[in-house]
Amino acid sequence: MKKHTLLSLTVVLLAASMLFGAGVQEQKTAEAEKTVLEFWTWRPEDVDFYNAQIAIFEKANPNIKVVQTAHKNTEYNTILAASLSGGAGPDVFQGRAYGGLATFADSGFLEPLESWMPELKNYAPTALLGATSPTDGKIYGSPAVSQTVFMFYNKDIYKELGLTIPKTWNELIANFEAARKAGYTPLANGAKDGWTLETMFGGMAAQFYGGPEFYNDVIAGKKNFQDPAFIRMIEQMKSLTKYMPNMYMGIGYEDMRALFFNEMSPHLIGGSYEAAFFKAQNPGLNFDIFAVPGMRATDPAYVSVYADMNFAMNANSKNKDAAVKFLKHLSSKEFGKAMVTELKMVTSVPGVDASAEPFIARVLELQKNATPFLFLVGFRYQQPTGSSLWQAAAQGVMAGTLTPAQAAKQIQDGIASYYKPFQK
Repeated sequence: MKKHTLLSLTVVLLAASMLFGAGVQEQKTAEAEKTVLEFWTWRPEDVDFYNAQIAIFEKANPNIKVVQTAHKNTEYNTILAASLSGGAGPDVFQGRAYGGLATFADSGFLEPLESWMPELKNYAPTALLGATSPTDGKIYGSPAVSQTVFMFYNKDIYKELGLTIPKTWNELIANFEAARKAGYTPLANGAKDGWTLETMFGGMAAQFYGGPEFYNDVIAGKKNFQDPAFIRMIEQMKSLTKYMPNMYMGIGYEDMRALFFNEMSPHLIGGSYEAAFFKAQNPGLNFDIFAVPGMRATDPAYVSVYADMNFAMNANSKNKDAAVKFLKHLSSKEFGKAMVTELKMVTSVPGVDASAEPFIARVLELQKNATPFLFLVGFRYQQPTGSSLWQAAAQGVMAGTLTPAQAAKQIQDGIASYYKPFQK
């Protein structure tokens, strides 16, 4: 009897072991059969958002696994270019817009998307402009969001100091003075990172150089960057250094943001993409936005607007069918709505109602006086780009090594080296 029982137990254990082994092998086989997509972004602060979206996508597409990698924004282009040029890189990734996209497209790194995604024809022309290469006219990205640059302000500090939203430049300066007198850093912006000076430019410059009219005249070659209005704008920007943090030339992007969300400064000129980050860092932060005013209350208070991000496909991807499925998810109304409600960004996806989100509604209100983000939209297609020229010249002005007139000439000469309307 004991032998019979032992034999029966052995048979049962062996059968269980075989079933377990078969189950493990079946699971391994299922995992091996999944298509793995590499997805890269330049926003580490949005990792949780994209993980949640990836989970939604994977549930609907159980045979596809998406692996997200987020790189630091200032290092992203270099890392991505090196990877793509080596024939590797992610299958799907956040791509830049305008010249930033065209450079990769013209190098053969990006897959044209019209045949894969005919729904792109439904996007607004302004959104598609940032996703199209001027070289061949093909669309290489699915437009994701637009960004707007303006002034963030702390409503609680304004209430404490009895301040109101300024309607003129002098009223803005008076608010800065009141904040400084109360012990605050009036304006959180720094100058360590050149690209943040381009953001600062986007939030305040158009009031002085003339908004979309100047943009159109410069693009046509009717005016250039040595125009007196443009030089006066640089002078006004330089005048703000007295309200910026101590040792502002050493204040980088993260320092600027920390000054604002830690409520040490009541003002920051920044992009609409900052809103969700501020709330995540300080849920009690009571902030709002306004357009930096011009000299007179009757002057238009312009905000610079630009297409910021496209979702693109690697031309060398071995998983294009799966990649298109993920791109379609990233281009869906459901995803666009999540961008609005969770990331507080203005989605480019057609048909998404953003009116219920107060911050987005306020951004759209300010966009009534929109102007193209001058260097980013118009002069990022050839080298040296308008952005790189402005960033270097602006740092020189802020540091006191260049005069505004010298900075303007430096920018003009750099762009004129290739831009034919400036060579007439």
